[in-house]
Amino acid sequence: MVSKRIQNMKPSATSTINGMVSEMKARGENVISFNVGEPDFDTPSPVICALEKAVEDGKTRYVAVGGITPLRMAIADKLRRDNDLVYSIDQICVTTGGKQAVFNAVMALCDPGDEVIVNAPCWVSYVEMIKMAEAEPVVVKTDENYHLDLQVIRAAVTDKTKAVIINTPNNPTGAVYTAEELKALADLAEEKDFYILSDEIYEKLTYDGKKHVSIASLSQAAYERTITLNGFAKAYCMTGWRLGYAAGPADVIKGMIAYQGHSTSNSTTFVQWAGIAALEKCNKEVEKMRTAFEERRDCMRGRLDRIEGFKAGMPHGAFYFMPDVSYWFDKTYEGENGPVVIGDAQGFAKYLLKKAAVAVVPGDAFETPNAVRFAYPVSVETINEGMDRIEAALKELK
Repeated sequence: MVSKRIQNMKPSATSTINGMVSEMKARGENVISFNVGEPDFDTPSPVICALEKAVEDGKTRYVAVGGITPLRMAIADKLRRDNDLVYSIDQICVTTGGKQAVFNAVMALCDPGDEVIVNAPCWVSYVEMIKMAEAEPVVVKTDENYHLDLQVIRAAVTDKTKAVIINTPNNPTGAVYTAEELKALADLAEEKDFYILSDEIYEKLTYDGKKHVSIASLSQAAYERTITLNGFAKAYCMTGWRLGYAAGPADVIKGMIAYQGHSTSNSTTFVQWAGIAALEKCNKEVEKMRTAFEERRDCMRGRLDRIEGFKAGMPHGAFYFMPDVSYWFDKTYEGENGPVVIGDAQGFAKYLLKKAAVAVVPGDAFETPNAVRFAYPVSVETINEGMDRIEAALKELK
């Protein structure tokens, strides 16, 4: 029998839905995927060229667990240039994807019984990572606009609080936290002496003139208590390359590297060389993609606004909408064995997949059971076709 740790872990809902969609597509069904948080652009050519050269040059052997020095230096330059953060290379750890950066940080910081505050809606893996570290996830709600509610966070802090996890721009809501709310959280961290795990993987994808702010840049106290977490998947269309990084206090980073040394060791050597090209040579490609995503966001927002029952704010970052769909609960449709009642977000998502062949993610996965997540890293034409299907399907509900 598997361990209690694994028995208590929920499978990734997004991965599960991805698998269902893949099976449907393999059967020849024309499924539109609003469930996948993956850019549909190709990886920029400078990245591919750098990888090919690295392989040709024989850069295929083991390297330092924390990453090759040239990449750590390029990350340090990027953090200084983009985020007003100064780190030495011993404060940087290169990881196998941004997900590993988060997990390493949780494992390096948390002891059994520690508490970690998570702001919901939240990415699907935070809670499970905390549980695997034998710490206690404390899920708190954001405000009505999906921004941090400092009063709620303060009330949740105890003498067991080890850290607060934030994600800005946010998955699944698209919220971009302001400097003011981040400064208030940093001040609270100093007052109560806890760490901040700041997941900034969507930092390049902001709209309407909104600017990403790294919380570690706001004060010396914030810098000393923040582990900045990032990766290459979203900004540089490198989801399958699996490359990420963390920057923070040297003792925490040392612990993360030690843990990584007994799990995966170094991330793929030649991919690390490609990461340097992403940071140094791909600004134009990133901006082109960001502009396209802003257009797609506007398209999806217009279509959602046309449908009665969706309550969706305006996301200013990432590539997600998180509308409340409780209007549709208790509506019915004709199933194979008679009328079926939509009782929750899972039922709503199941109906869209069955009736419209459109995949979305139920909000339960993000600790927000009355909502669903729409991802829009797809073409405008695909968005319009998917929304046409959804409109038609919802008209059949009674």
